[in-house]
Order: sequence, then structure tokens, then C-alpha cells
Amino acid sequence: MRLLVELRALYNSIYDLKYHHKLQGFLYGLLKDTAYRDLHNRHGYKFFAFSNIFPPLDMHTGDVRHFLVSSPNPDLIRVFKERLESVERMFVGDMAFSIEKVSVLSPRIGRSCVLVATTPIVVRIPKANYGKYGISPPKDYPYVYWRKRYPFETFIKQLEENLFKKFKAFYGENVKHTPLFEEFVFRKQVCNHIIIKGREVKVFGSLWTFTFRNLYKDKRKIIQFGLETGFGELNSLGFGFINPITEKKNAPRN
Repeated sequence: MRLLVELRALYNSIYDLKYHHKLQGFLYGLLKDTAYRDLHNRHGYKFFAFSNIFPPLDMHTGDVRHFLVSSPNPDLIRVFKERLESVERMFVGDMAFSIEKVSVLSPRIGRSCVLVATTPIVVRIPKANYGKYGISPPKDYPYVYWRKRYPFETFIKQLEENLFKKFKAFYGENVKHTPLFEEFVFRKQVCNHIIIKGREVKVFGSLWTFTFRNLYKDKRKIIQFGLETGFGELNSLGFGFINPITEKKNAPRN
């Protein structure tokens, strides 16, 4: 499930490209005095993701913007919705908005679908896998972010492994590890500057489009889960947010 939040700018402001930890902080603040009040302190996966505030342009007073928050946990979505509807304003750094409307969306994937990463997918390759993928970093890093200079196979394998781990952690069940991503298009590499523990760090990610055909039951369940929890790592910081692309009826085909 996911929420579509409609916002209206309260005053002129420049779009903040370093919004990640600020929007994350706002969302965690909504969970105060709820059953999820300690979610930000829990180790491991948080099982929610959020989009950027879009369109990502500088704002004038009254401009309309939106953002999405998704989770495979419907109760967490319910709590987010209730709390969003109880507050009138949202502040993300120097950007300020009134909250106009909160809508529940339940996109479901079919046997065939196209999914697009609307925020960069982050994949970290641990040191133990350097030899496996022929990676030789310039320094003895404990991990490196996948970048386009590394094999594409590395990205896909790490992405699949991450999704299977999150699926098991959420549902408590094992599924057969089979290839999930067989048709995909790399769009571009992105470097984001984010604030972690008061320090600005670089995070490398990439934008992709994924096409799935003839999804069977288990595979469809895993991809549906990924649609709501996010692909890759750092989902609760706004990375790896996934949207389905729906083809309009009677739309011209290329």
C-alpha cells in the first residue's frame, strides 16, 4: 500500500536536493506516541520507502507538490495516514507546505508489468564479494557502491539478494531463489549528498526501468513486496522508490 500526499507551498522556496534525512525525520516524527515510535531505532530493515517531493522544482507560494510513502505493512500506512491528516503543515528544511489531501493507493502488479525507479537504487557490494565480481577498489573499503564501471551482473545479483533477505525478514518465510530481474534498462548513475549523523556523505545510486513478463505466484509476490518496500538499500532514506507504469487504453504504441 501507499499514500499519495498533496501539498501546497506556503511560500517561495528553493527545492532542497538534500531533502532525504529531513523528510525522513518528518515521517519518523509522525510516529511519535504510536506503536511505531521506536521504528527509527530498530536495527535492520524499516519496511517503508518514500519518493522525492515532486515535481522537483523551485516553488512559489501556492504551488502544488506531491510525495508518496509506501510500505508492505498496511497498519504502518494506516498510522501514517491518520497522523498526516492530523497535522496542517509540513516542514522539510526550508521548504514549507500545507497538507491538502492524503489518498490511499493500492497498486497491484499483474503477470506482466513495467516498474520504474523514481529515486536512485542504492546497492553496496561487500568486501567479501570483491573477488567474486572482479572488483579492485583503490582503497581497502569495507564496501563500495555499485557504479556503472562495475559489471551489471553485480548490481542485479546484489539487488536480488537484498530483496530476498527483506522478504524473509518481513514474512518469516523462505522462497526459492530464482532470477527476478531478466529485462532491465539502465537509465543513469546518480550521486546524492545526504546528511547522516550530522555529516554530509556521498551516496551513489542508479535509475532503472524493469520489465517483467509471465510472473508466476511466488515471483509476483516478491516483486509486489519490492514495489512497496523499495528496491536496494536505504529505502527509509528515500532511495529505491518504485512506481508501476500503466499503459493508458487506446494510447498510441511506438
